[in-house]
Amino acid sequence: MIPGQNQSWVSEFILLGFSSDPMTNSILFIAFLLIYLSSVLGNGLIIMLVFLDTQLHTPMYFFLCMLSLLDMGYVTTTMPQMLVHLLAHSQTISFAGCWLQMYVFGALAITECTLFVVMAYDRYVAICYPLRYTVILNWGLCIQLASGSWICGFFSSLLNTFFTMSLPYCGPNRVNHYFCEGPSVRTLACMDTHLIEMVDLVLSVFVVIVPISLIVASYIRIAKAILKIKSTQGRCKAFSTCASHLTVVTFFCIPATYTYLRPKSRYSPERDKQNSLFYTAFTPLLNPVVYSLRNKDIKRAFLKVMVYCRWTGGPGW
Repeated sequence: MIPGQNQSWVSEFILLGFSSDPMTNSILFIAFLLIYLSSVLGNGLIIMLVFLDTQLHTPMYFFLCMLSLLDMGYVTTTMPQMLVHLLAHSQTISFAGCWLQMYVFGALAITECTLFVVMAYDRYVAICYPLRYTVILNWGLCIQLASGSWICGFFSSLLNTFFTMSLPYCGPNRVNHYFCEGPSVRTLACMDTHLIEMVDLVLSVFVVIVPISLIVASYIRIAKAILKIKSTQGRCKAFSTCASHLTVVTFFCIPATYTYLRPKSRYSPERDKQNSLFYTAFTPLLNPVVYSLRNKDIKRAFLKVMVYCRWTGGPGW
């Protein structure tokens, strides 16, 4: 590439991953393969159950279905390539491939952050206005909220990825990470990235801090409403509908906040790789487990389809 044309001098990057030891990589390959397959199968099962069981055709499970779809998408954006690199001698990724991976992963992750806010609003309406739940959260509004989350994610990620990948990269090209994540790639730029990091900080505040603040505000009102419930059983039931969502939000948002909002002086490649595992691998695995174990409707739908398949030899209702 010709310097001065606002293009990178680097045509590919080398993702260093976790280890250079073949034995360690083999063990990691088995572990991450199991995590990936479990994540895809678990989230796919939730999507199938919500689609097949008409009793789950409610706003809450519609948003849960969107969450599972997002988890399947962004775990597939990073994990298959990482699995190949764990066994292959070459750990390269093209400049265009890095750009695409960074954009798609960022888009899906930001969409998930926004969807967490929507799900918190769903719980707020369900607990604070139970009699008007289906009126307030009608299907038209649900589709608008879901669509808005996707649009917000893909637009925000486009800006972030464009600013990062428009930097000049003239070498070295060794990224100390297992996928192309913005902060790790930017450390290789051949110019001062202070301005880009300020832009990234502003975007991160909008896509991380603002959603977290809205979620906290929703749950403060939810907590006040729960405390007004007189029966202990009623309080426990109301809280149980929120516990799964809070667990998943915590595992996703806290590591993401540290990675994208921590000062540059505290940048640590090894620590960043470990933190990113929470929102790239563990959260997609955790979602179906948490929502399945704590949700009676999901367990009922699963048992229903299993019994039906046993007696008819195939899925159906």
